Amino acid sequence: MNASQITSSDVPTLLVKIFGKDRPGITAGLFDTLAAYSVDVVDIEQVVTRGRMVLCALVTEPPQGMEGELRKTVHSWAESMKMQAEIISGIGDNRPRGLGRSLVTVLGHPLTAEATAAVAARITKVGGNIDRIFRLAKYPVTAVEFAVSGVETEPLRTALVTEAAALGVDVAVVAAGLHRRAQRLIVMDVDSTLIQDEVIELFAAHAGCEDKVAEVTAAAMRGELDFEQSLHARVALLEGLDASVVEKVRAEVRLTPGARTLIRTLKRLGYQVGVVSGGFTQVTDDLKGRLGLDFAQANTLEIVDGKLTGRVTGEIVDRAGKARLLRRFAAEAGVPLSQTVAIGDGANDLDMLNAAGLGVAFNAKPVVRQAAHTAVNVPFLDTVLYLLGVTREEVEAADTHVE
Repeated sequence: MNASQITSSDVPTLLVKIFGKDRPGITAGLFDTLAAYSVDVVDIEQVVTRGRMVLCALVTEPPQGMEGELRKTVHSWAESMKMQAEIISGIGDNRPRGLGRSLVTVLGHPLTAEATAAVAARITKVGGNIDRIFRLAKYPVTAVEFAVSGVETEPLRTALVTEAAALGVDVAVVAAGLHRRAQRLIVMDVDSTLIQDEVIELFAAHAGCEDKVAEVTAAAMRGELDFEQSLHARVALLEGLDASVVEKVRAEVRLTPGARTLIRTLKRLGYQVGVVSGGFTQVTDDLKGRLGLDFAQANTLEIVDGKLTGRVTGEIVDRAGKARLLRRFAAEAGVPLSQTVAIGDGANDLDMLNAAGLGVAFNAKPVVRQAAHTAVNVPFLDTVLYLLGVTREEVEAADTHVE
């Protein structure tokens, strides 16, 4: 009987478990040993942690009268390899996974046993089952991925986001499936997300009006001004500034740690990457060229006769505008909105975060963290890769690739 003919309820099987110090040839040696008994492979699972291997093979029962010999031979082979063996008789394959399949990524800096226990307990409490656990990264954060079945993605996400906030870890929950590795569009905010700075403040420093700009910003945060009003009020303070300051501001911009790695890796995976900003095209266009971005849109400072006029021109990029641009970029890229990822930190990013298939609040204000699909609260932008299932080893392998 072939393994493909096995049902979950009526065919005898053997679970062969080998564990001990990892070394080359263990897997091949086990299956060479089993091959003499005409068994078919139903399932295989192998894990290596700190040089210790656990190899599990689920195989069909050997022909009648040969099981005792198989057990004796496997134990003898394992002993010769300085490994231990355990063989368990049973019926059928693994039980079917429950409906509703999700991937839960947990980021910790560090990832404590307490937090891991609480996440696992919450998964169980909402009716989920952990099928597999896999480490994605150990640097710059510890990132592990849980494959969960038995509960739908949305209630699982709701339960775990609450737990994560209390435990000080970041948790992302996405539906499992082929789309995880499909082509995606990633769209980021700029100020305090892609870069560490607020561009309007850099310009204000050269104009000597930092305090006045800060006052307008504070009024906007209190809800006394909407974004467009605050934008016009702040830009007006830059009137008369020499246009040569644009190059100085570009040179002062500091990328967020991990930004280059994130974009470089995404591009090598075939993803398209864009930015939308309530800042200015004088900076975002430069970033687009330097980083190889596919899309960039921001407000534009008007310059006449080599001086800033204190006005902006063209379409205003505000909270609604960012979501509108996300949809536009997705249409131009030929990527469904469900396959987009948006990253931002402020309230004016909320519409974009909610419109995307996955909205990531990056070191964001509490109101943004609560509204987004997931939050990242470590200062490394490349940790977003782990939410997409990309491992640190894959990132490092890509970095050693010679173009």
